[in-house]
Amino acid sequence: MKASRYLRAFQAASIVIAMTGPITVARADIKDYEFQLVDQTVQAGRDKVITVRLMNAKTGKPVQDAVIFAIRLDMAPDGMPEMATKIALVPGGESGTYKFKATFGMAGRWQLSLGAKVQGETGTVESKLVITAQK
Repeated sequence: MKASRYLRAFQAASIVIAMTGPITVARADIKDYEFQLVDQTVQAGRDKVITVRLMNAKTGKPVQDAVIFAIRLDMAPDGMPEMATKIALVPGGESGTYKFKATFGMAGRWQLSLGAKVQGETGTVESKLVITAQK
Protein backbone atom coordinates (compact mmCIF):
# COMPACT_ATOMS: atom_id res chain seq x y z
CA MET A 1 0.00 0.00 0.00
CA LYS A 2 2.80 2.41 0.94
CA ALA A 3 4.70 1.48 -2.21
CA SER A 4 1.74 2.35 -4.43
CA ARG A 5 1.49 5.81 -2.82
CA TYR A 6 5.15 6.44 -3.57
CA LEU A 7 4.69 5.18 -7.11
CA ARG A 8 1.72 7.50 -7.69
CA ALA A 9 3.63 10.45 -6.20
CA PHE A 10 6.59 9.68 -8.44
CA GLN A 11 4.34 9.44 -11.51
CA ALA A 12 2.63 12.74 -10.64
CA ALA A 13 6.01 14.47 -10.21
CA SER A 14 7.21 13.03 -13.53
CA ILE A 15 4.13 14.40 -15.31
CA VAL A 16 4.63 17.86 -13.82
CA ILE A 17 8.28 17.89 -14.89
CA ALA A 18 7.39 16.72 -18.39
CA MET A 19 4.70 19.38 -18.73
CA THR A 20 6.98 22.26 -17.72
CA GLY A 21 9.46 21.36 -20.44
CA PRO A 22 13.17 21.86 -20.43
CA ILE A 23 14.54 24.64 -18.31
CA THR A 24 16.28 27.29 -20.39
CA VAL A 25 18.85 29.79 -19.29
CA ALA A 26 18.04 33.38 -20.18
CA ARG A 27 20.81 34.88 -22.28
CA ALA A 28 21.48 38.40 -23.35
CA ASP A 29 20.67 39.46 -26.87
CA ILE A 30 23.74 40.11 -29.03
CA LYS A 31 22.34 43.65 -29.51
CA ASP A 32 22.99 44.24 -25.80
CA TYR A 33 26.75 44.36 -26.42
CA GLU A 34 28.63 47.39 -27.68
CA PHE A 35 32.17 48.59 -28.26
CA GLN A 36 33.16 51.95 -26.78
CA LEU A 37 36.27 53.99 -27.46
CA VAL A 38 38.33 54.80 -24.38
CA ASP A 39 39.79 57.88 -26.12
CA GLN A 40 38.08 59.65 -29.02
CA THR A 41 41.32 61.18 -30.35
CA VAL A 42 44.84 60.01 -31.14
CA GLN A 43 47.95 61.70 -32.48
CA ALA A 44 48.66 61.04 -36.15
CA GLY A 45 51.74 58.88 -36.68
CA ARG A 46 53.12 55.37 -36.44
CA ASP A 47 52.35 52.71 -33.84
CA LYS A 48 49.52 54.51 -32.06
CA VAL A 49 47.43 52.48 -29.61
CA ILE A 50 43.63 52.49 -29.70
CA THR A 51 41.79 51.08 -26.68
CA VAL A 52 38.16 49.98 -26.79
CA ARG A 53 35.85 48.41 -24.23
CA LEU A 54 33.32 45.74 -25.01
CA MET A 55 30.37 46.32 -22.70
CA ASN A 56 27.09 44.62 -21.91
CA ALA A 57 24.81 47.65 -22.19
CA LYS A 58 22.11 46.13 -19.96
CA THR A 59 24.37 45.25 -17.03
CA GLY A 60 27.04 47.91 -17.57
CA LYS A 61 29.74 45.28 -17.11
CA PRO A 62 32.78 44.81 -19.36
CA VAL A 63 32.94 41.63 -21.44
CA GLN A 64 36.19 39.74 -21.30
CA ASP A 65 37.52 36.95 -23.50
CA ALA A 66 35.60 37.96 -26.63
CA VAL A 67 37.09 36.74 -29.89
CA ILE A 68 37.87 39.71 -32.14
CA PHE A 69 37.92 38.43 -35.71
CA ALA A 70 37.26 41.44 -37.93
CA ILE A 71 39.32 44.61 -37.69
CA ARG A 72 39.54 47.43 -40.24
CA LEU A 73 40.71 51.03 -39.95
CA ASP A 74 40.04 53.47 -42.80
CA MET A 75 39.10 57.08 -43.52
CA ALA A 76 35.49 56.40 -44.58
CA PRO A 77 34.12 59.25 -42.39
CA ASP A 78 36.15 61.73 -44.48
CA GLY A 79 35.00 60.17 -47.77
CA MET A 80 38.13 58.06 -48.33
CA PRO A 81 37.25 54.43 -47.52
CA GLU A 82 40.08 53.26 -49.80
CA MET A 83 42.56 54.96 -47.43
CA ALA A 84 42.94 51.96 -45.10
CA THR A 85 45.84 51.17 -42.81
CA LYS A 86 47.18 48.07 -41.12
CA ILE A 87 45.92 47.42 -37.63
CA ALA A 88 46.87 44.70 -35.16
CA LEU A 89 45.40 43.43 -31.91
CA VAL A 90 47.78 43.97 -28.99
CA PRO A 91 47.67 41.27 -26.29
CA GLY A 92 47.03 42.14 -22.66
CA GLY A 93 45.09 44.96 -21.13
CA GLU A 94 42.48 45.32 -18.46
CA SER A 95 39.47 43.08 -18.19
CA GLY A 96 37.01 43.89 -20.97
CA THR A 97 39.38 46.19 -22.86
CA TYR A 98 40.98 45.44 -26.19
CA LYS A 99 43.99 47.32 -27.60
CA PHE A 100 45.02 47.78 -31.20
CA LYS A 101 48.15 49.25 -32.74
CA ALA A 102 47.90 51.19 -36.00
CA THR A 103 49.54 53.85 -38.11
CA PHE A 104 47.50 56.99 -38.68
CA GLY A 105 49.09 58.34 -41.87
CA MET A 106 47.32 61.68 -41.73
CA ALA A 107 45.10 63.81 -39.54
CA GLY A 108 41.35 63.36 -39.94
CA ARG A 109 38.51 61.07 -38.99
CA TRP A 110 39.18 57.34 -39.09
CA GLN A 111 36.62 54.55 -38.80
CA LEU A 112 37.45 51.49 -36.71
CA SER A 113 35.24 48.58 -37.79
CA LEU A 114 35.14 45.62 -35.41
CA GLY A 115 33.49 42.21 -35.36
CA ALA A 116 33.54 39.97 -32.29
CA LYS A 117 32.07 36.80 -30.86
CA VAL A 118 31.01 36.83 -27.22
CA GLN A 119 31.42 33.49 -25.49
CA GLY A 120 28.10 31.83 -24.77
CA GLU A 121 26.15 34.03 -27.20
CA THR A 122 25.03 33.46 -30.76
CA GLY A 123 25.58 36.13 -33.37
CA THR A 124 28.25 38.74 -33.91
CA VAL A 125 28.85 42.06 -32.21
CA GLU A 126 29.60 44.56 -34.97
CA SER A 127 30.61 48.14 -34.48
CA LYS A 128 31.93 51.15 -36.38
CA LEU A 129 33.67 53.72 -34.19
CA VAL A 130 35.07 57.06 -35.33
CA ILE A 131 38.47 58.21 -34.05
CA THR A 132 39.95 61.62 -34.80
CA ALA A 133 43.67 61.70 -35.56
CA GLN A 134 45.27 65.06 -34.80
CA LYS A 135 48.61 66.51 -35.89
